[in-house]
Amino acid sequence: MTKKERAAKIVDALEKEYPLAECTLDYDEAWKLLVSVRLAAQCTDARVNIVTQDLFAKYPSPQALADAGADKIEEIVRPCGLGASKARDIAKSMRMLVDEYGGRVPDEIDELLKLPGVGRKSANLIVGDVYGKPAVVCDTHCIRLCGRFGLTDSTNPNVVKNQLRAILPMDRANDFCHRLVLHGRAVCTARGYQCDKCCLTELCENAFK
Repeated sequence: MTKKERAAKIVDALEKEYPLAECTLDYDEAWKLLVSVRLAAQCTDARVNIVTQDLFAKYPSPQALADAGADKIEEIVRPCGLGASKARDIAKSMRMLVDEYGGRVPDEIDELLKLPGVGRKSANLIVGDVYGKPAVVCDTHCIRLCGRFGLTDSTNPNVVKNQLRAILPMDRANDFCHRLVLHGRAVCTARGYQCDKCCLTELCENAFK
């Protein structure tokens, strides 16, 4: 079985195991996802969702956040950790959205990477989830699980992304990455593997190891 064939089977198996594949950050506008993704660094999505309720209620637009400035933003986002740097990035990125993009979040990776605090993982999440473009979000779950499955052989996010783009059915890649998060939290965790409960045992190169 080639890697491409195994990748397709793994995508199918995870789709059956986790029918609902969606971002666990709450948002209804692209700029809100942009803010939430920055806050999610070294913080749980659950906590981010609580904090952003207050943040978006007080500052309901990119313009409002840009005008608020980093100090006022930090007062609200401090529970997410790294409050000063996150608040600074949010304030600057919202200012760029307003001044350079007319308040609209770009739909191209290269443009998103110009925004403060936006890396390739965040950029891929936004173009994939918001704009429906094929994307591979290489977070820690993706890197760890795809290596364990034998689909990739690197821990470098850019290398992993390129290797996966070569073997995944790209029209299903966005949801595949969301399902890796669900699987990585529930079964194939960083703390230990539950191979006897895994839907991928027959497809994983390291099952029961």
